[in-house]
Amino acid sequence: MTRKVIISFKNFTFQYDAQSEPTLRDISLTIYEGEKILIVGASGSGKSTLLNCLNGIIPQNHHGSWTGELMISGKRFGEDSIYELSLSVGTVLQDTDSQFVGLTVAEDIAFLKENEAESVDAMHDTVKTWATKINLGDHLDHKPSELSGGQKQRVTLAGVLVDEPPIILFDEPLANLDPQTGYDTMRLIDQLASDEQLTALIIEHRLEESLVAKIDRVVLIDDGQIVTDLPPDQLLKQTTLTDHGIREPLYLTALKTLGIDLDAMPTVTDCQQMATPVIKKALNNWQEAHPFKIETPKQTPLLTLDHLNFSYHKGNPLLKDISLTLHKGEMVSLVGHNGAGKSTLSHVISGFLTPDSGDIKWDGRSILEDSIAKRATRIGYVLQNANQMLSQSNVYDEVALGLRNRSVPEQKIEEKVIETLVICGLKPYRNWPLSALSHGQKRRVAIAAILVLEPDLLILDEPTAGQDFRHYNDMMTFLEALNRRGKTILMVTHDMHLMLEYTERTIVLKEGTIVADKTPAAVLTDQLLVADTSLKTTSLYDLAAANQLADPTTFVENFIRSEREDRDNGK
Repeated sequence: MTRKVIISFKNFTFQYDAQSEPTLRDISLTIYEGEKILIVGASGSGKSTLLNCLNGIIPQNHHGSWTGELMISGKRFGEDSIYELSLSVGTVLQDTDSQFVGLTVAEDIAFLKENEAESVDAMHDTVKTWATKINLGDHLDHKPSELSGGQKQRVTLAGVLVDEPPIILFDEPLANLDPQTGYDTMRLIDQLASDEQLTALIIEHRLEESLVAKIDRVVLIDDGQIVTDLPPDQLLKQTTLTDHGIREPLYLTALKTLGIDLDAMPTVTDCQQMATPVIKKALNNWQEAHPFKIETPKQTPLLTLDHLNFSYHKGNPLLKDISLTLHKGEMVSLVGHNGAGKSTLSHVISGFLTPDSGDIKWDGRSILEDSIAKRATRIGYVLQNANQMLSQSNVYDEVALGLRNRSVPEQKIEEKVIETLVICGLKPYRNWPLSALSHGQKRRVAIAAILVLEPDLLILDEPTAGQDFRHYNDMMTFLEALNRRGKTILMVTHDMHLMLEYTERTIVLKEGTIVADKTPAAVLTDQLLVADTSLKTTSLYDLAAANQLADPTTFVENFIRSEREDRDNGK
């Protein structure tokens, strides 16, 4: 059966008017109806530019010159308006809040049909149909702001799909979602692509989680060019991903460490299907050669929360009886489902919110009466939404602002700012206007502006969301260096890789209550706990369990510790 081409790039090159070099170079890519294509690559590789060429943002809003050919649903690039192209191509943005136009879920889903003057009865039927498909039928009267991250994304998706465009573009759909919601999102994309005969293009840094959508091909872009275009099973058996700075699935790293011949495996895209006598023997041998080591926990209290309670509305508590102690020099992860109270707890600690009851102590002294400015000398907090933190016109001035407010000499400011910009991968952009930066670059600027102040306790809300693997590694290497010098770091994260690989303790929130406080491996191998808190068991555990390893939890603990030791030793 002949497949119908729906997108075709032929030797396509695009250069922005403001740039001296092309961003996309000699792109040749054919996409067929019904395919699910995952597009990966480092930040700045050209992924977003390619997406914007497909949805009409380029050349309608962002101007430039091009050569070669791009055909989209039989229409030539640059000839249709954004509206005309939107009938063929729908886009779900990373920042779903920026896509909402209605006051309620129902209004948002109905927006396109209202613009097309569809009858009220027909609109009601359309909204009901799509609300059912995305499992939000009980939320039609809710405000978008009242929804969780995953629910917001489903509303945005329904608002795009009501016009039934044959092509849907997803810009980092997993960036702000908890693990279970991310998993459900990828399954929904797979289901909708099948049921509605959609062609889906997904830009995402989290490759392992994206495979849940049963991806047909992975397109790797580097420096504006297509490096490879292969089915996942073929690509994952190669070294191409790691050669170009893309994080491979954690279970594959384990299999390579065990010496497993991946070419002999029929599939490597689902670790739960990778149960063989060879793998089982290798897992047991590795386990025997790496006995469990008990690490001495940090003992000196730094910050103590004592029976803390907080509510936005009286009688409806969001944080309930929170008691915990962060010790000097700890690296801790704070995890839980979207809406569990993680960001609210961070705001209370930082002084942006005042608790209803309870106490916050620093080195044994209550700091409830301290001003935000005074707390900021000890506690640095990087918000999840970088735009809420940025106030200067360019990158350098933004990172220098806090030091200037503290009257640090300008020569010292320059030294510290440049050092921090190098670590955060931002030195080439030091004179750029903030408005010209991508979402991920703005996040790095916000982090740099806090890191340069070197607070004793650093709280980072989703520090690696939207970051490519190289910048992820650079950031975490810098945070590890701070931690080794005694800095205490608390990371609010949905990234289970980060939690496993870099933190020694995990605090799990559910509906404003601490339900677990133990090692990351112990959390991510507890099937009941992860199911109850919208987390996901790690693929290392899934691999060990599939091969009936006697103690999968200990294997995960040991393997992550071994990886950390190798990283510290520069291997």
